[in-house]
Amino acid sequence: MSEKRRDHRGRILHNGEIQLSDGRYRFKYVDEMGKERCVYSWRLDHNDATPKGKRRTLSLREMEKKIQADHFEQIARNGGNMTVLELVEKYTSTKTGVRPTTVAGYGTVINLLKKDPFGKRRIDTVRISDAKCWLIHLQQVEKKSYSSIHSIRGVLRPAFQLAVDDDLIRKNSFQFQLMEVVVNDSVTREAISRAEERKFLRFVKEDPHFCRYYEGIYILFKTGLRISEFCGLPISDIDFKEHTINIDHQLQKKSKIGYYIQETKTTSGTRKILMTADVEECFRKIIEKRNPPKAEPMVDGKSGFLYFDKNESICYSCTGSIISNTSFRSIIILTKYRCLSLHRMYADTPIAQIWQNPE
Repeated sequence: MSEKRRDHRGRILHNGEIQLSDGRYRFKYVDEMGKERCVYSWRLDHNDATPKGKRRTLSLREMEKKIQADHFEQIARNGGNMTVLELVEKYTSTKTGVRPTTVAGYGTVINLLKKDPFGKRRIDTVRISDAKCWLIHLQQVEKKSYSSIHSIRGVLRPAFQLAVDDDLIRKNSFQFQLMEVVVNDSVTREAISRAEERKFLRFVKEDPHFCRYYEGIYILFKTGLRISEFCGLPISDIDFKEHTINIDHQLQKKSKIGYYIQETKTTSGTRKILMTADVEECFRKIIEKRNPPKAEPMVDGKSGFLYFDKNESICYSCTGSIISNTSFRSIIILTKYRCLSLHRMYADTPIAQIWQNPE
């Protein structure tokens, strides 16, 4: 019968345990992937004192129990050595069929993690407190807005849940209320009053430069259309007999893709809008000024758009100047600044409070 192995204090060591010459204890085991792993501790059990000058960690026997529990639950040790960045990349690769804007949001988070040390951390080492501290760092040091952090956490939380579901980690470190961690510094949007709307539209109509956009801006104000819905509106969706506008898609554009048609943002976004007489009149003026190309451009089966540039490409244009979907937003912002800077009569009105500087 072989003699049992003992430590320097005469205590019997279990299988896989050994005490090294420097006094540390080591436990060797084989993980779920068939690889040999080792853990070390200065203490054999939880009652042992930590040697002077050494950092206190779990005792070797406590580590063994944790390893055994993980093995029992089929949780891979060290999260499969997967980093936060690798986890997010794996998660986003499973999200097929999402909107291009969502894909772009994934790319923003991935690029952030490539530059941030947090992206290199192993997922099994990320505790809830670590996740919270990182988000606080993004707001207080990196000066990211609450909405940006909300979007980042919106990717990290389901990614970590995927790791939980795959038995790589036990808990989702991002499963907490965001408002309890970072300050919500989002600016609340306020709707302008009827009087403010009239002043703004009067300025656009009377301004020698911005008057060319009056009909389009008027329609946006009076119908509540999204800019992407308005820019993608073909003439066939404007029913002058029934006095309705049919909204069932948006026109989007990406540099690598070009123009493409996308469904409305929500199911309730597919709708018919009743036109008032003045809105109809604005549409009629836009159509009268429309200078269609010889061959109507078609985007994903849609054609007959309201505006074209000199190169016969789809755009927002009244007098030959090219205004794209994205630029149309800038027009409203620029008009706002021109309104406030050229017309002092508006400076002391609520418009100056409502049209705040964009981020």
